Amino acid sequence: MPERTSPARPPNILLITSDQHRGDAFGFEGKPVHTPHLDQLAREGTRFSACITPNVVCQPSRASMLTGLLPLTHGVHDNGIDLDEDTAGRGFAARLGRAGWRTAFIGKAHFSTYHTHQPTTRCENVQGSAGYLDDWRGPYMGFEQVELMLIGHNYWLPERRPRGMHYERWYHQDGLGDLKDALYREHGGPNGGAAQTHQSCLPVAWHNSTWVGDRTIELLREHARDPARPFCAWVSFPDPHHPFDAPLPWSRLHDPAAVPLPRHRERDFHRRPWWHRAAVESEPATPGEMGRVRREYSRMDPQGDEALRHLIANYYGMISLIDHNVGRILSVLDELQLARDTLVVFTSDHGEWLGDHGLMLKGPMFYEGLLRVGLVVRGPGVGAGRVVADPVSTLDLAATFTDYAGLPPVDWHSHSLRPLLEGRAGSARDFARSEWKLGPARCGVALDLRAVRTARAKLTLERGTRTGELYLLGEDPEEMHNRWDDAACRGVREELVDMIHARPRDELAVLPQPIGAA
Repeated sequence: MPERTSPARPPNILLITSDQHRGDAFGFEGKPVHTPHLDQLAREGTRFSACITPNVVCQPSRASMLTGLLPLTHGVHDNGIDLDEDTAGRGFAARLGRAGWRTAFIGKAHFSTYHTHQPTTRCENVQGSAGYLDDWRGPYMGFEQVELMLIGHNYWLPERRPRGMHYERWYHQDGLGDLKDALYREHGGPNGGAAQTHQSCLPVAWHNSTWVGDRTIELLREHARDPARPFCAWVSFPDPHHPFDAPLPWSRLHDPAAVPLPRHRERDFHRRPWWHRAAVESEPATPGEMGRVRREYSRMDPQGDEALRHLIANYYGMISLIDHNVGRILSVLDELQLARDTLVVFTSDHGEWLGDHGLMLKGPMFYEGLLRVGLVVRGPGVGAGRVVADPVSTLDLAATFTDYAGLPPVDWHSHSLRPLLEGRAGSARDFARSEWKLGPARCGVALDLRAVRTARAKLTLERGTRTGELYLLGEDPEEMHNRWDDAACRGVREELVDMIHARPRDELAVLPQPIGAA
């Protein structure tokens, strides 16, 4: 039986996400990254300045956004673990679908693993994708209609038939795949010696960010032709995740010489708890191809200031290309007169260190550049030009969407952001959680990390060894002074540890192991 909605027609919901996008990498955050359309979205809506991710790598954070559950409850506690389909069937997309909404997903999903050395029958698995016909459009993970891409990051170029999903088959359908691949590999300018960084000569028309924008615009036009049902669409750009390969001319939009570098670019392990050094210097206990990928693609050194400037300039270029496509989408919402009836949300799955403390990419060190993400919301009843400093999480999106849909709340870890968006009294938040339980396959050591972030402090606890780190963000925003052992901060530490222990006791008794785990 369809779930009941409120009598008034709820707004459409358009969730737009990027991948590995720092919370400060926006023009409205004061950084020199060209994001005029996202800046406009922030002016017309409300942004959250202290939004964190429930996990700092892709699959767990995305599964939490969908299900409204923390990673150790839905089970996807690291990359390489397929989200259980029954659990996904209780997520926001499935609930809205049962209530009569048209639900769609476009772009990089990453609810299932793509690894090639352990094939599955899932559509996102490289080998499993060969079992899906060209006309397959879902359902998948609670979404009625999907148009997907495999991986979305050009470690490897788009798969050829019979493998691939909708983007890869579109990319190759004109028979120009060899030309496109050659153009992608061609470097359009210097990279300063930066690893995994180049100015791609692939024309923007064939880039996956453009494809995501194109398919979203077509979805909006289809809805305008048949608006009987409200829609809920998750639109997922795979950038600015590494490799940092913005296409021309976007790769030249930001001058490397003018790119600001992090103030603290040294690996100061003597200041940090034991797992910082261990995670960087221990050998991942992963065999075969996955071990090679983790060594060669997931362990980068900034390689000096010149290289880092070129890398950041390309990273910003990838973000600007996403912003360009967000602008195209917002323009079509206006053209079709859908803007006033659509809740638009922009966020990311997690951030990126980008040279902070001498680190690149992501891992088990929850610095703000990695943990904090942007969150901007515009729509009916949402205040314009407001900044909410309460600590919240992208975990909260599931409850937010079902709240706007008029559906009754369920027993999730997610809590609706709607009261904060509407400025209701008594809706303040005290803290948000993040967690990551990882084995030695990823970084050579097993860790059980739990974190809480308040408006002015952040604590991470490694439960196995009862060690941790505490930063007073109000006075130490660059996280230079670990106050864990500071007697003067004992009260703050105990208060935040109590917040960690207040987590609902609904973790899975037996956690699934990631593909590639030893």
